[in-house]
Amino acid sequence: MSAYALAVHLRVPRTRIERLVREETPVPPDTALRLARYWGTTPDFWLGLQAQFDLETAQDGMSQEIAAIRPRKVA
Repeated sequence: MSAYALAVHLRVPRTRIERLVREETPVPPDTALRLARYWGTTPDFWLGLQAQFDLETAQDGMSQEIAAIRPRKVA
């Protein structure tokens, strides 16, 4: 399916879908609602994918900084 065809079905600008596909913009709640309705899923599914992507992206860029943090010792 083309970005244009999906955009028509979702009633959003084609550029919104193209930016999502190119990972240039996150999935906003209104788009999650539209995707859920079209694909028969839930908005939480789409927002969960976005959250996972955001965490993995942050982890990739911060791995050394995070590794340098010493965990709190519990007595």
